[in-house]
Amino acid sequence: MQLRSVSRTNKSVSITLPAPIKGLNVRDSLAQMDVSYAITMDNYIPLDTKVALRPGYVKYVPTDNPVYTLKEYRKGDYSQFLAISGGKLWNISSKNNAYICNNNVQLTEDRCQTVQYKNYLYFLNGIDTPKVYYVDDDNHEHFTDWSFSGNGLVAENLIAGSVSKQRLWFVEKNSLKVWYPQTAGNISGTLQCFDLAQVSRFGGKLIAVANWTQDGGQGIDDLTAFITSEGEALIYSGSDINNVDDWKLRGSYKISRPIGYNCLMPYQGDVVIISEDGYIPLSDALPLDQANSSQIAFSDAIRGLVLQRTAQNAKQPGWQGIIYGRGGYGIFNVPVANQFEQHVINVNTGAWCRFTNIRSLCWSEFNGRMYFGSADGIYLFDEGYSDNGTKICGEIEQAFNNLGTDNIKKIQLLNPRTKSSAKFALVIYTNMDMEKRSIDYEESIGNSGLTKWNSAKWSTTVRPIGTKWGISGGTAIRSQWIANSSTGYKASIVFKTKTQGNRIEWYETGVRYEPGSGVL
Repeated sequence: MQLRSVSRTNKSVSITLPAPIKGLNVRDSLAQMDVSYAITMDNYIPLDTKVALRPGYVKYVPTDNPVYTLKEYRKGDYSQFLAISGGKLWNISSKNNAYICNNNVQLTEDRCQTVQYKNYLYFLNGIDTPKVYYVDDDNHEHFTDWSFSGNGLVAENLIAGSVSKQRLWFVEKNSLKVWYPQTAGNISGTLQCFDLAQVSRFGGKLIAVANWTQDGGQGIDDLTAFITSEGEALIYSGSDINNVDDWKLRGSYKISRPIGYNCLMPYQGDVVIISEDGYIPLSDALPLDQANSSQIAFSDAIRGLVLQRTAQNAKQPGWQGIIYGRGGYGIFNVPVANQFEQHVINVNTGAWCRFTNIRSLCWSEFNGRMYFGSADGIYLFDEGYSDNGTKICGEIEQAFNNLGTDNIKKIQLLNPRTKSSAKFALVIYTNMDMEKRSIDYEESIGNSGLTKWNSAKWSTTVRPIGTKWGISGGTAIRSQWIANSSTGYKASIVFKTKTQGNRIEWYETGVRYEPGSGVL
């Protein structure tokens, strides 16, 4: 018998893909997107070297009415946490001792814009006489009508406020008028009117006033920007509006239309505008016309998502931007069909993600912690890893990738390298060639029913695609190959968890596939 030589060369190829730390991308073509981006990134945060499940929240103070306004009041080292709900201002600095600041003051509209100057916090809603909150030198609280007046001023029409050039500025609703104290530094007294209709080229109404700096700090380069509903930015230099030789119009610039009276967010010495075209820094938008502004938008990578949301919900209340210093990210609150989602940016890397299932009407920091108001109370965010006792659903779909070869391939095994604080169930699989499959989340599992590694087939789980995933000492990175079966040219890894009480981190994924050749 003649012996034949048999080739036993291993035909499998292994490759390692980093977790998508560049974050959510709703801009680039699916065929050309960098593998470090994600097509979907819900409730996972892109960090420098990994992606991590977002934190959860717990009930802080329950309320009988929705909470539309939250604000921290600061006076030196002293701070108070305030909320407007049911027409009353509540002091919620202590979760066990919330109380109404002044029972004799009733607000018609709970949605207020706020501005603090010196030790006085003003509340404006365009319906009620503006209110002011302050704590006197004897530590007594006061919440009452403000003490400004002016010739021709209808105080109830003031709807937003700001501080620039050591002056308070108050926006009159449905007009191009802004009111300011006759003397810089005043917190009461006479207001004067500055009507921008005489210089505005596009009409509309005044939406916001911003103190904008060209050098990243407070100094002689600071300018005052007036933003209108038609996307016009009127920029003034000078500090004394009453001095024609000092107060000068630097220019009128066309930018995207802003969304709502709460459309400004300070960011690294700049001002980010929540607009129909995205979240755009004023410093980037001003030198360009509207057609080019989207190319340099703060939210460029998620522009497609923002455009979809603004097209459908621009007139809905609840838009807001806020920086969360402790978390290292910025949060943009977005109303979506009676729900809310949050577009979140890592302020160090510029990577984006999306939070879901957080029904937040407004956000505020208090003593470095982040809170949000909801329909039934105030919640403390970044507390634990459940949403007030319910599971957090996380989903990431990584960008499609040819895994090093343009040939067709069969993906056989996946090895997600993760770290977690407790056991959890993982669903991981591949979509091929721009397909969109959706496989249900696997529920969290406890200690009961777990098997030791390799002591049972993966297909013996309740749902074959759901892998019983555990931890190793709580600190080690888990590495385990999981069966997968899909064929195509480009693969996208889908990573899904539904868990409660776990901090999950995803670092990279090993992929083992068998390459094909020619036509199958």
